[in-house]
Amino acid sequence: MESAITKPNVIMILLDGARADRVKIMKNFNGLIQKSTFFSQMITYAPYTIASMHAIFSGSYGNRTGVDNYYGTYTFKKDNFATITNYLKDSGYYTIGDILNPLVIPEQNFDDLKVHDEYSDDLTLRHSGLLEKVQRLNKEGKPCFVFLHYSNIHTSIKINVSKKYDHFSKEFFSNKERNLTAYDGYLTKADDYVAAILKKIEDLGLSNSLILMHSDHGISIGERPGERNYGAYCYDYTLKTFALFYHPDLFQKKEVISLTRTIDILPTLLDYLKISINPKYEEIDGLSTRPLIEGKIEGREAFCEAGNPHSSNPPKPPKAPNCRAYRTEKYKFIHNYWDDSEELYNLENDPQEDKNIINENKEIAQELREKLNKELRRGFDLKLKSVKNLGDVDKSR
Repeated sequence: MESAITKPNVIMILLDGARADRVKIMKNFNGLIQKSTFFSQMITYAPYTIASMHAIFSGSYGNRTGVDNYYGTYTFKKDNFATITNYLKDSGYYTIGDILNPLVIPEQNFDDLKVHDEYSDDLTLRHSGLLEKVQRLNKEGKPCFVFLHYSNIHTSIKINVSKKYDHFSKEFFSNKERNLTAYDGYLTKADDYVAAILKKIEDLGLSNSLILMHSDHGISIGERPGERNYGAYCYDYTLKTFALFYHPDLFQKKEVISLTRTIDILPTLLDYLKISINPKYEEIDGLSTRPLIEGKIEGREAFCEAGNPHSSNPPKPPKAPNCRAYRTEKYKFIHNYWDDSEELYNLENDPQEDKNIINENKEIAQELREKLNKELRRGFDLKLKSVKNLGDVDKSR
């Protein structure tokens, strides 16, 4: 029996912790890139999974949605911000997911959300089984959205780095080449997973699905003492990510090298699926990438937040961001709130962010400082609005 669906399935695959500058070693992934629209200069909102994924699912920055820290899942403003799952479920999709733990994405509006054991589960086998379910539901006329969390890069780092070294370990930070070799090994295993999943999609007759494959953040291999993994600083080795969109009819074969943001994923998906943004929710921060795909020049800019843990003993992620950045194509401004220091980098001349030029380019620093503060005020204004609305409710009682 052939598929009876009239809408394409959406298969969203998170390669947790895949660095944008290392995916070139992934042969199978690169094979898919050659057939896809690939965004190679995508900037995440936060260099750790919880805040990053809530921003991706909602298309909005965490300082507005409530998820701007490791504990923010519980304060996600689900009544104010619609998610990918909201939109697709409302459009008739059956929604399926498999995740590392219940905190990493907004869990609302999933029909079938599973949690895997990162240490023992075979994700290739497990996710293949979910794709078989998609095939069965398609035969019943139900299109599916499926979110697959490939967590093995994350888990390998946790086992081999997080437990062996502290944030300032000389052994770790003085062995970047060794760390890179180990990391590339984790990516190679991830590429084997990609190959198996793509073959499963083909074997099941799901090749007309829209495949969205992306990363949430990068991972340190020892660039900056104080960040052995990710989540502490706002440098590009953890902030720069990627995304590819594949569909044989909807997306052209193209690499988009202009700056994009992970918050642009939701509006791009909705644009190509012809699903309208729901005006009853708060306005989203992201924009569809269609103009960039079609060759139009746009100057997009990115706002980022992280939480440096070193102000506590033992080190523990703070309950509010204490490191923020504002990034353009050419420059990045960073304000480290934990010690009130500032940094400015010319990313064209200094992509490794080695030379802080804050004292040499005060006008540019001031311009980006003002833009950063404007983003912070937008989040604060929404908080005031929420408080005011609560006050109105109380007065009506």
